[in-house]
Order: sequence, then structure tokens, then C-alpha cells
Amino acid sequence: MAILVTGGAGFIGSHTCVELLNAGYDVVIADNLYNASEKAVDRVKQITGKDLKFYKADIRDKEAMNEIFEKEEIESVIHFAGLKAVGESVVKPLEYYENNIAGTLVLCDVMRNHGVKNIIFSSSATVYGDQKPPYVETMPKGECSNPYGWTKSMMEQILTDCAKADSELTVVLLRYFNPIGAHSSGKIGEDPQGIPNNLMPYVSQVAAGVREQLTIFGGDYPTPDGTCRRDYIHVVDLACGHVKAVEYADSHKGVEIFNLGTGTPYSVLEIVHAFEKSTGVKLNYRIGERRPGDLPDSWA
Repeated sequence: MAILVTGGAGFIGSHTCVELLNAGYDVVIADNLYNASEKAVDRVKQITGKDLKFYKADIRDKEAMNEIFEKEEIESVIHFAGLKAVGESVVKPLEYYENNIAGTLVLCDVMRNHGVKNIIFSSSATVYGDQKPPYVETMPKGECSNPYGWTKSMMEQILTDCAKADSELTVVLLRYFNPIGAHSSGKIGEDPQGIPNNLMPYVSQVAAGVREQLTIFGGDYPTPDGTCRRDYIHVVDLACGHVKAVEYADSHKGVEIFNLGTGTPYSVLEIVHAFEKSTGVKLNYRIGERRPGDLPDSWA
């Protein structure tokens, strides 16, 4: 029996596949490679010395998804696939709703038709909305500040309703804070196509001379240094959390929510200066306008 990892060639997905393989699970990846590379799949194999199955497939394509479930013995699903940039979602709301929600509906339908009863969902701390941190799992969901967050909130509701309708279904909702870092091998990390939407790959590209300057979005927030504060969690720690979630789903039914964070916030400027200190590279950055959809503070 195998774990299907949708979006498994992406940043978090590829690191999770490493941890799943190391834990002894069989892994099947479905990824349309929209913002990922098949090279990451090959490198997961190199790191672990183990094989996995890869399908270039879009989760919105029901025929392709049915084919995967018919060919492979899928026991559980870890659902990463989706568009994920806060700022971009404000500019392209229709694309985010269509891709993220429609894809999840297709996936749930195919799972139901093939009797697969466990799903671990890649959610986000954005579902807490503009409440005062720290965020805890017992808090009600809030008003999301951007379409990306709303897609996560809506998908959580869809999965929760599916579990209410099917007592055999287990749903684990993992609410991420801000994943950063890379595997210690250096073979996989966050390497987005085009202009990075997240802080660390942009910082890395500026340091490497690929990009001229880092723009920090907003320097006038009500925080100690005026820049946004976030809960940055190492991607391997996050990946290990998914292995634990698979284990949890094997012995529990119903819906459970877990935050994946550290409980300690750092500002954008603190991260920039930490990078400079550890690498010895001075970064060229400027303080720009606030970015639509950003909150001042967020931590677990």
C-alpha cells in the first residue's frame, strides 16, 4: 500500500517524500510541474536510495487521477497540490479558486470512488484570519485577508463535511506557518520557477546575484522593527510532521487539526540579518510598500 502525494515534486512535497521513504512507506507522486521540476523527484530518489512512482498529472483531471488510483494501491493521500502565493492570489482570485477548490473536489470524488479513507491536507495559518496571535487549534477560523487563505479555509470545510458524511473517513488538517530551509544534502530546497513569492528563495537569489535587490513589503507595521513577523519552521521538521500525521490517521477516525510551527516569531529584517551573518554576504534590500493581504503578525 502506498501514500499518494499530490504536488510531491514541490518544495514541501519533495521533502515530505524523503521522510516518507525513509520511514518505510511506498510513495506515489502526482504533480503537474506547474511550479516544480521532475529533477526534484530524481533527487528524492538519490537522497533516499529508494524508488517511487511519479505521474505528471493535474489533480483537476479526473481521468488521470482515476488512472493513478486504478494502477496503484493507494492507502492514504497527502494533499499539497495547489497555487500558494498570497500576493498573487489577490491579483488572480479566479485562478486560485478554480485550481485549489476544483482540484480538491476531484481528488475527494476519486478517493471516495476507490475507497481511500485517509487524507492529510496541507492547510495554512491564514485560516485564522486577523486574530491576535499566538494561534491555537481551538480558535475559530477568522476572516481571511486574501483569496489564498479563503481557498484553504473552504477546502478545510469541504474535507470536514466529507468526514461528517462518511464515518470511516479520516481528515488531518495541518495548518502551516512559514516553511523555510532545505534538506541537509543540498540536493533539494525551495527553487521556484520565475520570480519567487516567498522570502528565503528571493533572499538566496539576491545573495547569488541572480536578482539585483530584495524588496521588503512594508516597514511601518506595528512590530518592533516595522516589518512583518512570521513563525518560520524548517521544512524538514514540517515534513516529519506529515509522517506523524500519516501515523495518526492510521489509528484515528474523524477530523483533527494540528498547527505546524515553532511558537516563536521573527521579523523579515531579522531573517535577512541572520542570513547575512551566517553567509557573510551583504544583501541589497529596500523597504517598499505594503503587500495586499499581508498581516503584521502570525505565529503558532
